[in-house]
Amino acid sequence: MTNYIDGFVLPVPRVHLDEYKRVAEKVAGIWKEYGALEYFEYIGEDLKLEGTRSFTEVMDVKEDEAIVFGWVLFPSKETRESANKQVPHDPRMVELVTPLTESSKLIFDASRMVYGGFQPLVQSNRNEAG
Repeated sequence: MTNYIDGFVLPVPRVHLDEYKRVAEKVAGIWKEYGALEYFEYIGEDLKLEGTRSFTEVMDVKEDEAIVFGWVLFPSKETRESANKQVPHDPRMVELVTPLTESSKLIFDASRMVYGGFQPLVQSNRNEAG
């Protein structure tokens, strides 16, 4: 079996980061119930490197938005595909995510999210010799 990840990047208005974090913590638990090994979300801090395009540039991030970069680790692509079919229909997800995407309280604009599934190319940890 080979690990597989879903990766995503999205802008979140800074004013809504606390609420977004509260929901993401619950969402992480749901994904793990459906087979995810680990769930991570990070807030962008140092997003510019000379000679490259930044996330803020590519995603046309507004001054009042933060970039969230995340990934979900699965034991296999098959587990990921199964989870991706089931999680969106879990009543807890519908209850958690729907309010975030309603136009009257748009905390999470899914149309601006970048997403994809990835298979391993290089994997290394500090316990392995380089």
